[in-house]
Amino acid sequence: MPDNKNVIVAILLSIVIWLGFELYNMKRTPAPEATKQTETQVTQAKPPAGVQAPAPVAPGTQTTPQALAPGGAAGFPPREHLLATTPRVKINTPRLHGSVSLAGGRLDDLTLADYRETVDRKSPEIVLLIPKGGRTAYFAEFGWVGAGGQTLVLPGPDTVWRGDRATLAPDEPLNLTWDNGQGLVFHRTIAIDRNYMFTVTDRVENKGKEAVTLHPYGLVSRRTTPVITGFYILHEGLLGVFNGTLSEVGYSELQDKGKIEHKTTGGWIGITDKYWLAALVPNQQATVSARFLHTKDQNEDRFQVDVLGGVVTVAPGASASTEMQVFAGAKEVKLFDGYEAQFGIKGFDRAIDFGWFYFLTKPIFLALLYLHEFLGNMGTSILLLTVFIKLVFFPLANKSYVAMSKMKKLQPEMTKLRERFGEDKVKMNQELMTLYKREKANPAAGCLPIVIQIPVFFALYKVLFVTIEMRHAPFFGWIKDLSAPDPTTLFNLFGLIPWTPPEFLLIGVWPLIMGVTMFLQQKLNPQPADPIQAKMFMLMPIFFTALLAQFSAGLVIYWAWNNLLSILQQWVIMRRMGVKV
Repeated sequence: MPDNKNVIVAILLSIVIWLGFELYNMKRTPAPEATKQTETQVTQAKPPAGVQAPAPVAPGTQTTPQALAPGGAAGFPPREHLLATTPRVKINTPRLHGSVSLAGGRLDDLTLADYRETVDRKSPEIVLLIPKGGRTAYFAEFGWVGAGGQTLVLPGPDTVWRGDRATLAPDEPLNLTWDNGQGLVFHRTIAIDRNYMFTVTDRVENKGKEAVTLHPYGLVSRRTTPVITGFYILHEGLLGVFNGTLSEVGYSELQDKGKIEHKTTGGWIGITDKYWLAALVPNQQATVSARFLHTKDQNEDRFQVDVLGGVVTVAPGASASTEMQVFAGAKEVKLFDGYEAQFGIKGFDRAIDFGWFYFLTKPIFLALLYLHEFLGNMGTSILLLTVFIKLVFFPLANKSYVAMSKMKKLQPEMTKLRERFGEDKVKMNQELMTLYKREKANPAAGCLPIVIQIPVFFALYKVLFVTIEMRHAPFFGWIKDLSAPDPTTLFNLFGLIPWTPPEFLLIGVWPLIMGVTMFLQQKLNPQPADPIQAKMFMLMPIFFTALLAQFSAGLVIYWAWNNLLSILQQWVIMRRMGVKV
């Protein structure tokens, strides 16, 4: 009875935790319209005349939040209005659309040509960067700050630069110029490759009579806290690699600390979403100061990452330049690997959250990509990869299934021993150990191989959850996105009844297939001698079916297919050992 109570309590606690998790997620999930507004970063109200949003904080300056204009928090104009009312140079590349703002010479308008908001190819492009002045402004800015107490007129966030062309494109860099009227002429060249890497070169020309000392800086600023996935296995927020070490800072953590500083040679720093990244990449041989910063802007949170370079002295009649790269785009694994090799960027691929099992997760993902090149479908690539994984673990699985088959074969004798000795637990355990020793059976032998395979399962889960290559990747039939849950549900008869059940009742076809295969596999395993425990264990496939219904379809397909292969292997072994199937 104590054992039965423990099993019942464990299962009930699991169900309570699952239901609590589902209800918590329902509360955290915004309404569809609110989500859409967040993704497209569109705001509605226009600010009152004379009210202007505070500028981002340049590195090396004070970090005290700026005071609000009289009247309190203001409304914000929509993105379209901001784009229409500032002078701009168009960005047009195979993978990016948008514009450079001549006011401030900043990158603040980018959409991703290859990625849409939904699986519908006619849906809007993903909006990444948003102009300054919007409620959800998100942009990259560059410039100089004075050093040594000099009073200099330097280009600022509202400085209007003069450009030499109407469109920025690969192999067609944009050259910007601004003269401070006091002997300093500033030049900025913005170049873009055919993917997502910008190169920003700032040069200052000293036509005056005295030397000037400056610090170059770059920053990425994001206004308001974005809606995040909220899964503990995925980092969304601020991150960077400093002296070869990855540092991840969540939005709430930075709100508490206010500022986190690093001194680093090379590396990078940025702000990441699940699939998108905006990051600064300084010269990899230079030592720079980098920081994560949180301030308040008209009662809204503002998050900033910035890099401050060393002192640059410009003698009269001379010039000096500095270069920084900016990544703004999709987190594609092969692209990051290419940039890391091309520019020597330390740990650039760590922007993708491969997790603790990095040494397993990334190779599994690269294997999936390799198979996809031949098969052309991520779903079939998952199925074939599962076969290869089963082959790798074949010897271990064989030992496990042989051990379980022995235990199943001994079940009648074990049942007799329990009936014979009844409440005498000590004597019964002694007889069971004698039986195991005589028949060379090990009850634990069936568990160890399963435990060893858990990291592989978790690594594959990470691959399906965090990599953009799985986003909107179709399988067959109704599965249009392997990274999303199965869209069908048993509780409206798979679409025959015009009713949308609550999220925790969305149990689709593939989760049901997975549950059936789990039930069949469980029937092949040795059953607990206690009938109550046996019934409790029979509920586990139902529990896992409901739980995994909210996981990505790709993971559920993998688990169902893996179960089917395991059933086949176990069935063959049991037949070979003469165990009744």
